[in-house]
Amino acid sequence: MIENRFKSVYKGLLYFSLLVSGVQVWAQQTPVFSEYNYNPFIINSAYAGLSNTAEITLATNGLLNSLEGSPENLNLSFHTPIGSNQTGVGAGLIRDKIGVTTSTSAFAAYSYKIFFDFKENRPYWQVYQEPSLSFGITAGVQKYENNLLELGITNDPTFMRNINTTIPTVGIGVLFNKSNFYAGLSTPNVLGTRFATDDTVELQSPFYGFFGYRFFSSRYENFMLKPSILTRYEKGAPLQADLNMSLSYRNQFEIGIGYRTNASVNLLAGVYLFESLRLIYHYNVAPERLAFGNTHGLILSFRFNRGFAID
Repeated sequence: MIENRFKSVYKGLLYFSLLVSGVQVWAQQTPVFSEYNYNPFIINSAYAGLSNTAEITLATNGLLNSLEGSPENLNLSFHTPIGSNQTGVGAGLIRDKIGVTTSTSAFAAYSYKIFFDFKENRPYWQVYQEPSLSFGITAGVQKYENNLLELGITNDPTFMRNINTTIPTVGIGVLFNKSNFYAGLSTPNVLGTRFATDDTVELQSPFYGFFGYRFFSSRYENFMLKPSILTRYEKGAPLQADLNMSLSYRNQFEIGIGYRTNASVNLLAGVYLFESLRLIYHYNVAPERLAFGNTHGLILSFRFNRGFAID
């Protein structure tokens, strides 16, 4: 009985969301909370090859949720510098699911960097990345599916057929990075849906702006405080901001907290293992008005060679 009640609540909320926002409901639910700090490449192609070595990241969010239809996300990415490190390449796979809506995107990325010769003070344990201004571009494809017939709604023509379309994508990004500061702008698809195989589908592409700072002092050099903010603008949706703060100890342990402007709170803890492996667990506490509840997430990153090790 409880399970059927959850299903009824879920269908009612999804029905209302679809009526209000049409097929744009998936785009407004794409998860980016906390993850972008540990895999910026997934939203900004200019990050490709920024590290001095190749990096592969697997991230999940919401897969352990008990409520049917709640948001789920899985993404896998790889990027590496090539040649003299002035260029980078990478690729990514992203799968988002909420209710009866599923979106799967695959893309390849290329970046080009302009290096600057800044002489900066930094903690002895920070993995050094030469200051640079990077430009990135992606090319890919998005598969969008909205299985509306599963809802069993028969009195509204909007829900009388499933939506299944393929959308070519081209994304761009720019990133400025130095040892104590970074800032970037990006969008995953400047083409929109004008080349979609179903011309009735209209999905809005978000625009991201993010920046952060890395604080440290010679007195407490083993610790680094890292505040950051991600803003997201999407036509037809309110401006969203994620505010995050993390504390790192010598690239060995990390804890953090974040706040999203819809009143969600995010908690995270991470550990660095075997010089090249980083594992982050994050827990999102959703406001009571959101029926989907709290979510768990994991981010696993591997940098080749001694990627996270102290220089």
